[in-house]
Amino acid sequence: MTATGAGTDTGTFGLSNEARNLHWLLSNLVEEVPGVHAVAVVSSDGLLLLSSDPGRTAEAAATAPAAHESGPRGSSADLATIVSGIGSLTLGAAKLMDGGGVKQTMIAMEEGSVFVMAISDGSLLGVHATPDCDMSVIAYHMALFVGRAGHKLTPELRDELRASVEGTG
Repeated sequence: MTATGAGTDTGTFGLSNEARNLHWLLSNLVEEVPGVHAVAVVSSDGLLLLSSDPGRTAEAAATAPAAHESGPRGSSADLATIVSGIGSLTLGAAKLMDGGGVKQTMIAMEEGSVFVMAISDGSLLGVHATPDCDMSVIAYHMALFVGRAGHKLTPELRDELRASVEGTG
């Protein structure tokens, strides 16, 4: 099993080839890009579809200690909420400013960074990274993920991923 749990046989058992491929792409993003704490793919309605720590859902976060090693409070659900909120905020700002579609949002903080990139049909890719990360490298790898995953996120695949995250798949 990888350090993140994404893309492993244990975490993807019973999923379609397309879903396992997306888990593998996500796992590679986390493992190959220095400074990445956590990654989440969120649907247009704000629901978590893929995560770099699939075992850390909202239920797991509720029973865990308050201090976690990575991610916003260590929970995929927390990162999904943040990504969804940032996506909504920037979409509203773009509409008010007649700026067109939002491609990427980056927030640099003293203790970390958050990146949000549009995938397709309103789905978003979110990355939580260290404060000293190479932002251009992270943006590049996010763009690669989006290019490889965007056309695969069909409504059927989103339903399958959502069910697997919720534990009903």
